[in-house]
Amino acid sequence: MATVAVTDDTFDAEVKNSDIPVVVDFWAEWCGPCKQIGPALEEIAAEMGGKVKIAKVDVDSNPNSAVAMGVRGIPALFIFKNGEVVSNRSGAAPKAALQSWINDAI
Repeated sequence: MATVAVTDDTFDAEVKNSDIPVVVDFWAEWCGPCKQIGPALEEIAAEMGGKVKIAKVDVDSNPNSAVAMGVRGIPALFIFKNGEVVSNRSGAAPKAALQSWINDAI
């Protein structure tokens, strides 16, 4: 399963109402650290397909979701389980650290 682009309009349906845990990546095209973790998140999405969904929210195009979540800097990552945030972190990290964080939360 590839990452899913989520908008302000689809946030509730894709994230809060998902039957599986969702990792939400708040990012922007101009953000270097966001681009750094992008490929790792794509790989994790492919490897963990069915167990977790990786959703990407472009904060420039979809500011309402970022504001609602209190995002102050990007990349900002949130894990939702049953519609609730169970963990969050900000900044870039290597793939192994991201994978470990996700596994611990789900």
